[in-house]
Amino acid sequence: MLLIFDCDGVLVDSEVLACQVDADVLNDLGLPYTADDIARQFVGKSMKDMIARIEAEHGRALPDDFAERINSVLFARFETDLKPIAGVRDAILSLPHPRCVASSSVPERIALSLRVTGLADLFENVFSATQVARGKPAPDLFLLAAQEMGARPQDCLVIEDSPAGVQAAIAAGMRMIGFTGGGHCGPDHAEVLRQAGASIVIERMTDLPAIVQALA
Repeated sequence: MLLIFDCDGVLVDSEVLACQVDADVLNDLGLPYTADDIARQFVGKSMKDMIARIEAEHGRALPDDFAERINSVLFARFETDLKPIAGVRDAILSLPHPRCVASSSVPERIALSLRVTGLADLFENVFSATQVARGKPAPDLFLLAAQEMGARPQDCLVIEDSPAGVQAAIAAGMRMIGFTGGGHCGPDHAEVLRQAGASIVIERMTDLPAIVQALA
């Protein structure tokens, strides 16, 4: 079994920080988004897809350096404020299966996230949505990860926190576990993931090893 971990909201508790930074930059550009708006509409999706949707909805182009503005502010926040998801390191170390990361974020953000939170040594293989034509909820990223890791889709288990990620895993023909322990997850998040197709949802990483072993 290959374990495929999303990064933001699964390995690192980054989404609250990221949603607020996105909203702040958009408001500076005269586009009235709240952090909750960003969380509801764009968590789990790539920057490319977020930009395309915002431009389409507002009928205007964002600045060419929009992504760079976001990342400049966000990476500085990560250096000082980013924390790992509680219990995730011990949970991963207790599992004997091969593993990788497949995230909608750009490679630089993934690398920074894993370094700052002390998780970088756990993952030799990291895949980004920048490597595929279509981001989540399309299955492309998870299928790439499986191919590169030499695993069949049916032998993969994805751990995801976003509806887009859940849908991507299902579209890839993979089993998946929904996770609701991130700081951005409200009381209804488990139901949101179930509506997206997740049949198993956990709130604590301490629960992950037993679930994985039961599915192995």
